[in-house]
Order: sequence, then C-alpha cells, then structure tokens
Amino acid sequence: MTLIHAHTIPAAQCLAALDATHDGLTTAEANDRLTKFGPNRLPEARGRGPLLRFLLQFHNVLIYVLLGAAVVTGVLQHWIDTGVILAVVLANAVIGFVQEGKAEAAMAAIRNMLAPKAAALRDGNRVTVDGADLVPGDIVLLEAGDKVPADLRVIEARGLAVQEAILTGESVPVEKGTTPVAADAALGDRRSMLWSGTLVTQGTARGLVVATGAGTEIGRIGGLLADVEQLTTPLVAQMDHFARWLSFLILLCAALLLAYGYFVGHLPFADLFMAVVGVAVAAIPEGLPAVMTISLAIGVQAMARRNAIIRRLPAIEAIGSVSVICTDKTGTLTRNEMVLAAAVTPEGSFAIAGEGYAPEGAITPAGDLGQLALAAALCNDARLHRKDGAWAVEGDPMEGALLAFAGKAGVDQAARRLDAIPFDSRHRFMAVLTEGAAGRLTHVKGAPERVLRMCAGLDLDHWQTRSESLAGKGLRVLALAQRAEAGDSIDPASLEGGLTFLGLVGLIDPPRPEAIAAVAECRAAGIRVKMITGDHAGTAAAIARQIGLENPDRVLTGRDLDRLDDAQLALEVAGTSVFARTSPEHKLRLVTALQSHGLSVAMTGDGVNDAPALKRADAGIAMGQKGSEAAKEAADLILADDNFASIAAAVREGRTVWDNLQKVISWTLPTNAGESIVIVLALILGLALPITAVQILWINLITAITLGLALAFEPTETGTMARPPRPRQAPVLSGGLVWHVILVATLFLAAVFGVFTYAMDKGYPLALAQTMAMNTLVVLEIFHLFFIRNIHSTSLTWAAVRGTKVVWAVVIVVTAAQFAVTYIPVLQSVLGTEAVSLFDGLLILGTGAAFFAIIEIEKQIRLGLKS
Repeated sequence: MTLIHAHTIPAAQCLAALDATHDGLTTAEANDRLTKFGPNRLPEARGRGPLLRFLLQFHNVLIYVLLGAAVVTGVLQHWIDTGVILAVVLANAVIGFVQEGKAEAAMAAIRNMLAPKAAALRDGNRVTVDGADLVPGDIVLLEAGDKVPADLRVIEARGLAVQEAILTGESVPVEKGTTPVAADAALGDRRSMLWSGTLVTQGTARGLVVATGAGTEIGRIGGLLADVEQLTTPLVAQMDHFARWLSFLILLCAALLLAYGYFVGHLPFADLFMAVVGVAVAAIPEGLPAVMTISLAIGVQAMARRNAIIRRLPAIEAIGSVSVICTDKTGTLTRNEMVLAAAVTPEGSFAIAGEGYAPEGAITPAGDLGQLALAAALCNDARLHRKDGAWAVEGDPMEGALLAFAGKAGVDQAARRLDAIPFDSRHRFMAVLTEGAAGRLTHVKGAPERVLRMCAGLDLDHWQTRSESLAGKGLRVLALAQRAEAGDSIDPASLEGGLTFLGLVGLIDPPRPEAIAAVAECRAAGIRVKMITGDHAGTAAAIARQIGLENPDRVLTGRDLDRLDDAQLALEVAGTSVFARTSPEHKLRLVTALQSHGLSVAMTGDGVNDAPALKRADAGIAMGQKGSEAAKEAADLILADDNFASIAAAVREGRTVWDNLQKVISWTLPTNAGESIVIVLALILGLALPITAVQILWINLITAITLGLALAFEPTETGTMARPPRPRQAPVLSGGLVWHVILVATLFLAAVFGVFTYAMDKGYPLALAQTMAMNTLVVLEIFHLFFIRNIHSTSLTWAAVRGTKVVWAVVIVVTAAQFAVTYIPVLQSVLGTEAVSLFDGLLILGTGAAFFAIIEIEKQIRLGLKS
C-alpha cells in the first residue's frame, strides 16, 4: 500500500491511491493499518550472542598455534612462558569482542533519527501521535522546526523549505511544493516529497504519509548498510595469511627436525623433544600479536590528541595506507554555514569577507551598500545570536547570512513590520512592509529571474547574464528590490513592474581554509582527493576549484553514473575528482570502483546518506560534531573537531603506526630465526647445543615483549608524508624483509657459534660456554633494536643513538635480568648458567658492535642504490 512513485503523480491521485482523504484516516483505519504495516521504525538486525561473539575471537590460525604452544609449555611446566602466551591470546580476544557489532549500532543510530512525535489528522481532528504509530495514508501537519516523521507526499505547502543535507548533501534548504516531478529525478530534485529525518526550516505544509519504517528513504539506506560487505584491513588480512603459513612452516620443520634427530642422529627422545619444542617456541612470534595490539593502542592515543577518534584498532593501519580519500562536501570540506560572498549592484561589484554568521568582515571595494543591506535585513525571518562565543542562526541559513551581511554593512535594522508576503514556490519571492527611519518601505527578495521582471527600467538580459555569472561560480543567487509604500498592507499585484532594483547577492557554503591546506598536504603525500556530494554540479565544481582538487571542472553527476556500467565506471573514476547529485548507491559504487584498482579508499562524511559507503571503505571517517549518529557508528574513525585538516594528521599518525609495526616485525622475525637456527644447526650436525632449550625460552620471555614493545613508541620519522602510499596488496613479508631475515639470522648464527666455539677452545665448562652464547644472543638483539629504529634513514646519528626513554628503559630491564641470571646463584641453578668474566663480557659487547656495523653498512649500500 506504500506509494513508491508518489513524486510523479498529482496529490489528489496519491490520496486516491492510498484510500485517504484531506481529513486524514479514522482511528479504526489507522489501527488496522498499523497492524498490517507495523510501527514506523526500522527492524532491528539479529546479532550474534555475546558468548558466540567471544568464542569467535579465537578462530584464528595463529591463535591456534599459540594455544598449542601454551599446552606444550604447560606440559613441560614452563609456567611463566605459558602465562605470557595465554595473556596475549586473552587480550586479543577481549579487544576483538569489544569492537564487534558495528552494523547493528549503525542501524540503531538510523532508527533514532525518526521523529518521536508527529501532528496528524485523525477523524478530522488534529492530534499528536507517536512517530512510530504513523501509517501510510495519514495526513501530517508540519511547520518550521519540525522533523519530518516519515516519507511524505506534499499535498499543501506555503513557503515551505526543508534542510536535507543529512540525506542529500545539499547545503541550503530546498523549496518544496505540490507539483509532480519526473520519475527519474534525483533524490534532491524531488520537490514534491519530504523525507523522513529531514528538518523543516520555514513555512507550513500538509503531507500524505506514503512510506514508513523500512520503506522510507532512510530505511532503504539502512538496508543498504546491512547488506554492505565490510572489508578487512590489509594488515589484518595479510597477518592472517602470514601467520597461517608461518605456523605451518614452523610446525613442519619441527616435525622433520624431530624425525631427523631421532632416526638419523639417534638422540635420546626426551632431550630431543625438549630441544625441538625450544626451537618451535623460539621460531613462533608469540609476542607479535601483543606488540601489534599495543602499537595500535599507542596509535589510538596519538590520534586522539589530534582530534581523530579510532573506533577499532586495525583501522589505524588502514588510515595510514590510504591512497584515495573520497570526501563529502557539505560540513566536511565546507563549513555547512552559508555566507554572503559577493554583491552586484548598478554601482559595481563587491566582495564581502568574513566567516560564518558573525556580522564582521570587510567589503571591498568600499561603497554604499546601505539600501541593499537594509533590504537583506528587513526582508528576513531569521535571527542571529551568540552561543558559546560563536554566532549561530535560528531559521533559514541563507537568511542568517543576509543578516550577517547587514551587520557588516553597518545598517540600522530597527523597523516595525506591518505586513508580509511569505516566500512561496509558486511566486518565488518574499515581500515585507516595514516602517522605520527610512519611512515605509516594501522590500522584496527572491529568485533573480522572478524579481528582475518585477522591477522597472532594467536591462533584463544584462542582469540575467550577471546572475548566471554568479551562479556559474557556485553561488546561490538572490535578487533584492524595494518600493516606497504609503498604505498599511502589500498588494501583490501592485508589485509587478513597480519595484526599484537594488542588486544581486551571491551566497555560498564556503570551504574551510584549513581544508585547502590539508588537501594540498594529502596530494603531496601521493593521496588523491575526490569529492562525492549530493549538491549541484556547479556548486561542487566551484568548491573543488577553491579547495584545489585535480580536474575540478570535470564533473560526473548521478545521472551520468547511472548510464555507466561497472567496467566503464572503473575507467572514469580514475580521472574524475568531482561527483555531484549522487545517491547512497552511487557512493557505494564509486568506492567499490576505486577499490577495484587495488587502491585503499578512505570515505569521509557526516550524513545518513554516507553511512553505507563509510562502512564499505577501507577507512570510514565521520564528522564528530555535525555528523549523524549513523555515520559515526558506520565509521572507523571520527573527527572530533569536524576538521578535514585532522585527516592529514591522522594519515601521518597511521603511517607512523605502520612504520612501527614494520619495525616490530623486522626486529621479531630475524631474532626469532636467529634463535631457532642456532639449535637447528647444532641438532643437524650432532653438536652440543650452544644454548639450551630452557635458555631459549628465557630469552624469548625477557626480550620478545620488552625489546619489541619499545619500537611501538617510536616517533614519526622525517619524510613520512613525502613517501607515496603503501600499495594495498603490498606484502607484509617483502623481498627486502626476507633478505634482512636471512642476513641477520646468518650473522646471529656466526656470532653465537663463534663465541661458543671460542669458549670451548679455551677449555671453559659447557655451562659457561652456553651462558656466553646466551648473553651474546641477547646483546645482538639489543644492537639490532637500535639498528631497526631507523628503517628509512641512517642509524648513525646522535638522535638515533640517544633513542627514547622507552628504548633505554627496556634495555636497562633486559640487561639487569641478564646480569641476574648470569651472576645470582639461585637463578644460575634454574637456567644452568655460570658467571662470565669481565674480559669475556667485553668480547661479547664487541661482537654486538661488529654485528651492528655490518648491518648498518649493508643498509647504507641499499639506500645508496635506491637514491
């Protein structure tokens, strides 16, 4: 019974189609329809229960391997190592559990947008009903300030305008009327329809309910949101793939090593099994998930200081790797505040400066705009006031901008209103009769093509051309005129041809100055910025030019997109930066088309219409102050200050987090490989173990979390925003990292075996030789930490050597722990160690310094070849 194409047929036909009348439904009929159609709210999505959600956090290959390692170490009674592994697993599960359920929250946020109360006609009488009780066929009464409670077909309207930015992205209120429009009209051009969740800014209306709940436009977007596939971030996908194959490789090698040692080397099974477990635990980077989680958490805090609130941890990496930002215009690149930017009078053209609704700003060149400003102030129903130190408007934003202009011009706005003709879409002007210092005057403002015809002695073609020139710059143009009056009322017929033209004014929702700088910074970082808006093509192109987008005059509209199939769109989207008159489906298609090129896409927005695309994007960014709850819940990141400039800061922090994650991985894998390969080689060659399995487990415990964790606190490296974005499919285990793992593992092997062989040649006891080898391994890991802190530049600088407080704190902790297990008798008996002499200690330090020199020289050779 809902009427899908109500905008295309006359109001009377709509009433007949829904079996309704101008007097509304009877109470009995309304109750019957409520039973049939259900309440005017969106259906709640069925989510997974909390227990299932928690258990699913453990469904991960690396988690399975870690749990297996915990079982093995528990059987071997290595309780400390078991506790560390289980703590890592539990921390990851809790974090994942808390971050689940975003789609359900977004749906709930959209449901809350429906109006709680509505004025409707029942049994011919005006009554107040719950918004949830509205049914198709109800007649709803609306006035300025009301939130539209359902999708309505306008059947009566007087001076009606509605703010639809939250749904269509259009900056200024849209005039509404009863005239049908074309079936293929864009959502923002359906002037005969009122959409649920939008706001009436002026006038009165009667509307016929044609859709409720899930059938409304907001409900349809909610359905899109529920159906959108949320992509995993590149980091999560790659780490899952990497962990699966690394774990398989380690377990396979451990099994082969066990078989070789038992059947070929004829080693005792118990000792062999313990050694193989040591190899496996050394090779598995069980500390990596914890350090990754902590790195991301540190990034969350850093971004929060930049007014960027992260809603789920892996999104940080996605923000840092974005190569395209698809941004909404209204409220994101612009202020979502109208300002009067230009005026054209018979005396000349003027530019008006100023920000927001503050009645402060220069007019250049200097001139007398008193009469024009007076008309702007008196032919006006809005009010300006200061709120929390800022100027705000009550009423139509365009009229607020006119009042601000009058304040800048310094006119006396005191006058008594005697009569008025409210704006109506049929006659397209507003007229006000006032009495003040200048006498009785009738002021008129409205559409230029209408007001110009009402004025005497004008060159219509000239002024129409001037009006079109302003409109071509993306300005919303109004014409103002006046006439001296003798009576106490206005006769509309007498206004025709009897007005004195005052001038044209151009209004615009201006770009944020900081957004211009942010776009430039993003482009310098290799990030393309694309505007996707529901506003008109001319306005979008004008803002794009001011913001500094590429190819700002190449604009594709929603109708253009509808004519393109997915393959054609994928070709067009690369060279186009401005998309206007778009719907939620268009935004989804555009994000998906960009992703088809292998690009990581960020989508910014603040309206309900942005929510599906925010969810689909690799990184969804919502505005915190003016953004809808639906957009915030669908997003990965919320800008607390609604400032596009904060996105550039978020990208910088995201890249820093990724660099630090790379440092953690680049430190962990080579050291783990170096630890395990020492035992593997000894078993294969049938040699005495340079380091016992218990000592390997100790090193893993004391260094895996501490030294790796220090890298999570590293500051941003110089030149971070000068590098191009990381490709979406760039592997975690790059060729350079594989080479680094091989190089470091080989050097670890040579150093540890070298020190161990030196000790045995000196006739030292086996326990002392193993103690020296163990300390050598720890020293190498510390030197490797200082090397890996600067992966994009030299480590031979004072800043690199000075390090950070965290680096030196963990180095001191690890050093103290090694001294304890080396020299305290109780710990010596646990780990099988002996005291090391001063000379041998210096030899171990010298080995570490030689290791550092080799890998630093190798890095300088690589950097030289790249440059």
